[in-house]
Amino acid sequence: MNVLTFDIEEWFHLLDNDSTRTEEQWKHYEVRIYKNIDRIFRILDETNSKATFFVIGWIAKTYPDIVRRIAEKYQIGSHTMNHQLVWQQSPKEFKDDVECSIKLLEDISGKKVEAFRAPGFSITEKVPWAFEVLAECGIKYDSSIFPASHAHGGMPSYPTGLPSVIKKGDMDIKEFPITFKTIGGKHIVFSGGGYFRFFPYFMISQWTKEYEDYLISYIHPRDLDAGQPMVEGLDITRRFRSYCGLKGAEKKLRKWLTDFQFVDIKTADKSIDWNNAKIVKF
Repeated sequence: MNVLTFDIEEWFHLLDNDSTRTEEQWKHYEVRIYKNIDRIFRILDETNSKATFFVIGWIAKTYPDIVRRIAEKYQIGSHTMNHQLVWQQSPKEFKDDVECSIKLLEDISGKKVEAFRAPGFSITEKVPWAFEVLAECGIKYDSSIFPASHAHGGMPSYPTGLPSVIKKGDMDIKEFPITFKTIGGKHIVFSGGGYFRFFPYFMISQWTKEYEDYLISYIHPRDLDAGQPMVEGLDITRRFRSYCGLKGAEKKLRKWLTDFQFVDIKTADKSIDWNNAKIVKF
């Protein structure tokens, strides 16, 4: 079972970067979200694929027509309101942000929002309260666990790479962790973001075949946008992570979705035996 997800952000929504940190700064960048969303829709139509779209509230507020277009055919989830790292917020700040994003997405789409993904996979071992907040906000499905090291978060100690049930107190949330490949004792992610752009298709294809039970991808519109400008102020490592493999990424994704069938989280949920899923307590 392959699950396809998109994190709907603008090309300049880079985390932990001084020139792209605030909403005021975002106003001065070129708008590329429309052409990138159109590209994603074409790919999904041509490959007959379903996907879950985790949308930033700022995108919904600024371009509500995009949310309405997504909601016509696909599942919508929250990617927070303002794309800030969870571990940099207090529980109240995080709850206010998530609640605001959910209300906005529901008001625009007319659909219930029950899925969530944290920016930068920034729910770490240090902020387990985040899951309680999500449950209080009505979230049933989460896909914020990155079971490896990550520049902005990650949870290497998470005990499984399969769909699992997170329990904390009286609450529980169905978790769809990011897929990883174990190489040399290390967890290597390959199914989204810069990782997907970096690895050649023959490796991604082979690894996908090895994960028949469960694989989840996460693609950003900017991952497919070979013509985007260079964000100022990035060091050489950040430039590589943000821009490597852009030229061939659209073709790679199109072939991936042609060679393998992908569904959204809502569909995947119905195929999972949750009674036998691993329970992870925090």
